Amino acid sequence: MSRAETTKTVLVAGTANLILAVTKLVAGVLSGSSAMMAEGAHSVADTLNQGFLLASLRRSARPPDHRHPFGYGNERYFWSLLAAFGIFVAGGGYSIFEGILTITGKEVGGGEQVWLAFTVLGIAALLEGTSWVRAWTQARRETRDNGQGLVEHVRETPDVTFKAALFEDSAAMIGLVFAAAGLALREITGSPFWDGLASVMIGLLLVVVAFALGRDSRSLLIGQSVAPDVQREIRREISATAGVTGVEELFTMHFGPDDILVAAKVNFSDAISADQAEDIAGDIDRRLQERVPLVRHVFLDPTQSGPEPRPPRRGAFRRPRSGAVRAPDLRR
Repeated sequence: MSRAETTKTVLVAGTANLILAVTKLVAGVLSGSSAMMAEGAHSVADTLNQGFLLASLRRSARPPDHRHPFGYGNERYFWSLLAAFGIFVAGGGYSIFEGILTITGKEVGGGEQVWLAFTVLGIAALLEGTSWVRAWTQARRETRDNGQGLVEHVRETPDVTFKAALFEDSAAMIGLVFAAAGLALREITGSPFWDGLASVMIGLLLVVVAFALGRDSRSLLIGQSVAPDVQREIRREISATAGVTGVEELFTMHFGPDDILVAAKVNFSDAISADQAEDIAGDIDRRLQERVPLVRHVFLDPTQSGPEPRPPRRGAFRRPRSGAVRAPDLRR
């Protein structure tokens, strides 16, 4: 996945949301529509969130230093978590509150410029649609590169910045439909109930999006392993290296969407010397980075072949043991 592609996707979405935030709020006030006010809040939240996501792209690109030897890739997940919280509070919370006030009759819209609201919704459909097509195109391009299906790619991609832009744009398109339907039914029936219901529906939609993004960001932030198919490929490459008789344990973790750490306890043949083991470790490092370009760090815990180790009890976590073979440190 490309950082440049993700940056373009976020910039397109942010520009569209900034324009729409102002126009929706003005239209909401003039038309007295709760749903339009909810859409305005939605665009305000999205604009702020695009700022968070752009900050994540810039800060995560910093090179490693002595305090952060694995780099700053996880900053993506921190800022995406803040974006999810912003969607929940500024978008979902306000929209639901505004809708409930309208349904209970505590806030009755008296605006007459309904035509303005429908005009803004039409403009919003064009701008949001452009942003959504951009995110969708990036998703399709990435699926062609990795051979995954679209749904599988969106579900498993560690690039939560791109996922946030795609989810927000998709929610925006659905929210426009809710707002238009609620406003139309209000005008047809004369009841503000439909307008308020549309606002609540928009709010619930944003809550779902915020929960999905927050869950993914949390999982990656605390150390999520790579996808099972990538793990199988890594294990296969290590096992296929000459002199390796098996992989006893394999641990992987994302350090940002473009950086994977691999730690493995590797069984070497009894005939392997320390010098040969050093060469084999270098070969494993090279093979992994060729087959899985996102692999940046490879740590090997070598051990000579012996009796099959007793499996750990269910639920136990086995940490790699150091010094299992008389050889120099083979970490790369």
